Amino acid sequence: MLARIYRPSKTAMQSGRAKAANWLLEFEPQAARKPDPLMGWTVTSDTESSQVKLSFDTKEEAVRYAESHGIAFQLIDPAPAKRIIKAYADNFAFGRRTPWTH
Repeated sequence: MLARIYRPSKTAMQSGRAKAANWLLEFEPQAARKPDPLMGWTVTSDTESSQVKLSFDTKEEAVRYAESHGIAFQLIDPAPAKRIIKAYADNFAFGRRTPWTH
């Protein structure tokens, strides 16, 4: 049973990092998903991978939990955010490459 320990990225619907500050321990799926013949939804018989997500405040807590319970894990560190610094005044700069339009 392999688990992933990662820090989720923020969703497009939020401007802050409210739910993205915690680290998650999530299990890899053991069985493939298949379509349900009646409803057509994708289902799996493996409840650990689809329903169990453990949340931790720090990466060290998540690693300590996995090691103490004998869970093999893969640690995924988050990539640093690429900051694009912009200013409103750049729209009206003299050396602007493309002309400003409404």
